[in-house]
Amino acid sequence: MTVAARPRTVLVTGAAAGIGRETALAFARRGATIGAYDLDEAGLKTLVDDVEALGATIHTGRLDVSDAEAFQAAVDGLVAETGRLDVLVNNAGVLRAGRFEEMSVATHQLEVDVNVRGVLHGLHAGFVALRDTARAHGSATVVNLCSASAIYGQAELANYSATKFYVRGLTEALDLEWQRHGVRVIAMWPLFVQTAMTQGVSTGTTQSLGIRLTATDIADAIVAAVEPSRARRLIHQVHFPVGRQTKALNLGSHFSPGWLTRAVNKRLAGH
Repeated sequence: MTVAARPRTVLVTGAAAGIGRETALAFARRGATIGAYDLDEAGLKTLVDDVEALGATIHTGRLDVSDAEAFQAAVDGLVAETGRLDVLVNNAGVLRAGRFEEMSVATHQLEVDVNVRGVLHGLHAGFVALRDTARAHGSATVVNLCSASAIYGQAELANYSATKFYVRGLTEALDLEWQRHGVRVIAMWPLFVQTAMTQGVSTGTTQSLGIRLTATDIADAIVAAVEPSRARRLIHQVHFPVGRQTKALNLGSHFSPGWLTRAVNKRLAGH
């Protein structure tokens, strides 16, 4: 008797709300088993209801991504239940806006703890399971949530922007390193998204560019990036700009001289 293959397993951090929640639901609609982790346990409980209503299986847990041991335990526990890890979505993140010198060191450190250490911990914790899944099933993918603020350092978002440059560099390097294991490492590049993260945020760039993208927009883009077209596979696309504005800014940065890129960003930021 042939044993049916287990569904894909997708682990999402910051899954209780916003982009993480919509991403978990998007993969659940495609029959994947979901591992959803967040500090917001109440949000996770409602996510369970939504995922199960779609006929999918979900495992949840409270997770502080800045805790490396806790992240490893979450991965190990999920894989013990599902037998595989096909997609790791490092989504958890925080954004604090304001002039750099007027924000406390603790605020800056929080962004580093979540946006930098959280991604680092996820990649380190997930590697063995991703590698083993790729060996057994042909491929595995890491999706890191980057940002259009990694195109050029953003005024009033200086530290946040710097954390996303870290995500950009780590993504590029590990996609090269892990290709031999069959593991893709990719980054999503949205501009501002209508989630709790941007509520109350007012900077020069939010005023000049607006906050137009939705969490669903990003989730749909993540699914498309994980399941790329043949053309995207041929060029081995690593960075995925989301939305017309980000695509235009990203394209422009590749062709404009440094002084012009700076001038454009200065104007957008109102400085």
